[in-house]
Amino acid sequence: MENKLFDSELKVMDVLWREGDSTAKHISTVLKEEVGWNMNTTYTLIKRCIKKGAIERSEPHFMCHARIPKEEVQKAETDELINKVYDGSADKLFAALLGRKKLSPQQIENLRDIVGELE
Repeated sequence: MENKLFDSELKVMDVLWREGDSTAKHISTVLKEEVGWNMNTTYTLIKRCIKKGAIERSEPHFMCHARIPKEEVQKAETDELINKVYDGSADKLFAALLGRKKLSPQQIENLRDIVGELE
């Protein structure tokens, strides 16, 4: 993918990631309900995603297919956050997340499992 996706474009992608291949009309209907966008706004965003290589369009019915997995975008966004805000230090980000709120015993156990998998 050539260009970073903006938050509005990620909303379009999120519909495809949740629901699988969908028509532009369906994406527009979902986003009208979820964020109140009109059809023209959604179609413009879909076309921008196509131009950036994130969505592939096919006929009939302006069918849209996500060309990039959600995990790839999550990784890129996380890497950018770590580099931009935490001096490239993932452990600083991790410490900030842990310090934000009280974690439940289950959440702490989940984090231990994740760290254990990395070791």
